[in-house]
Amino acid sequence: MTRCPWCGIDPAYVHYHDTEWGVPVHDDRRHFEFIVLEGAQAGLSWLTILRRREGYRRSFAGFDPEQVARFDEKTITRLRQDTGIIRNERKIRSAVTNAQAFLKVQEEYGSFDTYIWQFVDGSPVVNAYWNIKEIPPETDLSRTISTDLKSRGFSFVGPVIVYAHMQATGLVNDHLTDCFRYRELLG
Repeated sequence: MTRCPWCGIDPAYVHYHDTEWGVPVHDDRRHFEFIVLEGAQAGLSWLTILRRREGYRRSFAGFDPEQVARFDEKTITRLRQDTGIIRNERKIRSAVTNAQAFLKVQEEYGSFDTYIWQFVDGSPVVNAYWNIKEIPPETDLSRTISTDLKSRGFSFVGPVIVYAHMQATGLVNDHLTDCFRYRELLG
């Protein structure tokens, strides 16, 4: 079975690749989860974040944006001591401000899902890359979405992070064309 080479042989990475990466997400809580996790990843490997995912679920109220939006200084101080997550204060604070911005988007659009999928007219962008080196770290579209998110108060949402979010949540299918998931996700 041929897979995208970035997932290597690590069981957590392979499972993530085979079951989640590139699958269209239409659940707001899952979108928020990826916003928190992608922001936490900045400067780190995705595998580092995957290994702490359960810690994030526990520490960030199951990725409930309403609860995270209410995190206070005491909670932030506690999270900075939590070895189950990345303890970077800026990333923790970003998750809280992003939760607040996320709720405003939900209020305006009815759901974050409606907001984010409008950028791709409701259907995944399907690329046809044969080599991992062809996949760009960011695109014009990720730059557009990044600018819009920032204007709405989000942080840690640069164009590279936004493109990773797009790949993770299926707004774009960047599985290599010889990867077994590429064709599965076309259907």
